[in-house]
Amino acid sequence: MTSTTFNIAGIRVTLDEAPLLSFPSNTDCNSPIWWSQGRMHILNSTGHPVRSSGDDVEHMTRGGPITYTGWRDGGRWIESVHQDPDGTLFGWYHNEPAHYVPDEYQLGRQFPMTAPFIGAAASYDNGVSWDDLGLVLAGGPDTLNLEARNFWFAGGNGDFSVILDRAGGYFYFLFGTYYRDVSQQGISLARMRYGDRSGPVGKVMKWHDGAWKEPGLNGRVTPVWPVVADWYSPSPDTFWGPSVHWNTAIERYVILMNHAIDPRWKQEGIYLSLASDLADPAGWTPPTRILETTGWYPQVVGLGAGETERQASSVSRLFIHGKSEHVIRFARANAS
Repeated sequence: MTSTTFNIAGIRVTLDEAPLLSFPSNTDCNSPIWWSQGRMHILNSTGHPVRSSGDDVEHMTRGGPITYTGWRDGGRWIESVHQDPDGTLFGWYHNEPAHYVPDEYQLGRQFPMTAPFIGAAASYDNGVSWDDLGLVLAGGPDTLNLEARNFWFAGGNGDFSVILDRAGGYFYFLFGTYYRDVSQQGISLARMRYGDRSGPVGKVMKWHDGAWKEPGLNGRVTPVWPVVADWYSPSPDTFWGPSVHWNTAIERYVILMNHAIDPRWKQEGIYLSLASDLADPAGWTPPTRILETTGWYPQVVGLGAGETERQASSVSRLFIHGKSEHVIRFARANAS
């Protein structure tokens, strides 16, 4: 078993090879986790979430599909959740509408082209059923690139994660922006007050030009990690699909990202960045490649009781596309 260590801004990150561990259901996005009555619960999505549970991430039993109480055009991948003290779950989903891009632009395509939205949902029965609370992040029709070479998207906001800040004041959204305008492509940020979680439509504000001032629905963005080369070129070069957690061992936010290098989203590796304050988009360290792989959707799962993909300590499993072959360890560089 091999081990590789990286020193990033005073933090030591170590990857150790480990026996294969898989999520209980197929996975095509970030997979959110919560605990209830001493058991871990997880949602794995490939267009529609499956809810599973177990004693810990190494002992999970596949469950069944969740139920949405309201209809929405296209699939809904739940990628993040937050659990209130009373057990209420708030979730956020990636939605790929089936009828947003006009039919005349679909001719001759192997897969339908879409432009994702991000919406909100709530569950009052421990994640079995979910009320759709509406869309909260969208790019707007004028951001579409309908003559795009990109294999999947013609625009939109998606492939994201959400985390509540340490003060409990704001939820922060880290999400992909696939606009026609190259200056707005990359990984962007938005936030919403904690008190608006039950009525979120119109309450999310995007980071743009140094302030949280653009509306979540159809507003502009200034990416935290802009693309190096246009998503819609023959040779794109961009980070996407962020997952974020607060690491209690190093007292830092940790983001993991994919890195796409062609129009079919071929991956060059998994990258990591650190920050102390979510409210400071300039505070993230330059992304460091920690793993050379073609896999998508990196995330951690903490191994301690009560730990999730949003909060973990010194030792976690690193999952990529629902499979883990590494333990990831975090420590301060001067720690013994």
